[in-house]
Amino acid sequence: MNSPTPAAARISIIGAGPGGLTCARVLRRHGIAVTVYDRDPDAASRDQGGSLDLHEEDGQLALREAGLLEEFFALARCESQEERRFDTAGRLLGRRLPDEGETARPEIDRGQLRGLLLESLDAGTVRWGHGLESVSGPAEGPRTLTFTDGSTVETDLVIGADGAFSRVRAAVSDAVPRYTGVGFLEAWFDDMESAHPELSELVGRGSAHVADGQRGLFAQRNSGGHMRVYVMRRVALDWMTASGLRPDDTDGIRARLLAEYAGWSPRILRMITENDGPYVDRPLFALPVPHTWRPTPGVTLLGDAAHLMPPLGVGVNLAMLDGAELALALAASATVDDAVRTYEKTMLPRSAEIAGMLEGGAGFLLEEPDAEDLARLGAPGADGGPGE
Repeated sequence: MNSPTPAAARISIIGAGPGGLTCARVLRRHGIAVTVYDRDPDAASRDQGGSLDLHEEDGQLALREAGLLEEFFALARCESQEERRFDTAGRLLGRRLPDEGETARPEIDRGQLRGLLLESLDAGTVRWGHGLESVSGPAEGPRTLTFTDGSTVETDLVIGADGAFSRVRAAVSDAVPRYTGVGFLEAWFDDMESAHPELSELVGRGSAHVADGQRGLFAQRNSGGHMRVYVMRRVALDWMTASGLRPDDTDGIRARLLAEYAGWSPRILRMITENDGPYVDRPLFALPVPHTWRPTPGVTLLGDAAHLMPPLGVGVNLAMLDGAELALALAASATVDDAVRTYEKTMLPRSAEIAGMLEGGAGFLLEEPDAEDLARLGAPGADGGPGE
C-alpha cells in the first residue's frame, strides 16, 4: 500500500497534552484533518500540574506556528521569571529578577496552556474517554488502534503524544522508562497572601530552590494565589510502602520528611509543614540515552513518548516544538511517510543530544549551587529584596 498524501490521510494523535494539541492545532491551520484521542473522560477530569516556563527558542516558537503567541502572552506571568536560591539555614544566596519587558521564559499554568490549545481546536477534534490499549496492523498500513473499551479505529498515521509510559512507543521501540533514583513529593498551597504570608514573602513572585546534595525543596508560584512545592530526595522507588506509609497518610509522611530534613531552617521547612492537602508521590523516570528507532511506516512519537528526560525545563518545550515540526512536515510533504522521515531526521538527533546533556540530571536538582549558579542569579538583596 502506498503512503497517502497528508491531506487524504487519517491522522490520529494519542494524548491531549501540550505536544499533541500543538501538533493538532498546526495541522488544522494548514487544512489537514486530525483526531486526538485521550484517556481522560473530559478536559477537566484531573489536575494538569504546575507552572511551565515556555522558551523563546522552542515552546514560544511552536505557539507562533499555532497562531497563539499573542493569546499566550495574555495569560503568561513574566514576573514569575524571578528565581531565588537559599541555603538550608534560610539565607538568601542569590536572586535573579527579570528585566523590564523580558519574555525569554515566562510562566504559565499547565492547565491554562492546555485550555488555550483546546479552545483553538474545532469541537469534536478531541475524543475523550479513549485510553489506548495497543497499536497493531501491517507495516504497509493501515494501523489499527484498540482502545481499553474494546473499540477500534483504523488510521494511516498514529502519533504517540501519550507521555512517559506511552502505549504507542511499543510499536517502534522496546525501550521502557527507568527510575532515576530521585523522587518528588508534590505539595499544594492555596491563598498564599492570606494563608501563607511568610512563605509568600520567602518565595517571591517566581521560584525558590534549596538543596544540600541529598535532598532539596523547589517552590514555584502558580496563578491565582497558588503555589506548588516539590520535595526532592534520593529514595528507593518503594520508599513509601517500605516505610509503612500510605499516600493518604499526610501526617505520617510529614513526620518522615521533618526527620529527613532535620536541621534545616524553620523558615524553609514551612514548605513541608504548611501544605494544604496531601502530598503526591511523583518518582522521576527517564528513557535510555539515546532513544532512537528505525523508521516505522504509519507510526511516530513526540514529547516524553519519544525522549523522556529529567524535569529540567525542557520537556514541554521540546514536546511542543516536536508537535509543530511534525505538523509542518506533514503540510509540506507529498506523503505521510516522507513527512515522518523529515521530522524524525531532525527530532531524533536533537533529542539525543539534549538527553545526553541531561543524563543523570535528576541528581542536579539536589546539588548545592556552585559559583556559576550564584553568578547567574546575582547578589542577594542587591535590588532591595530580602537578604539573610
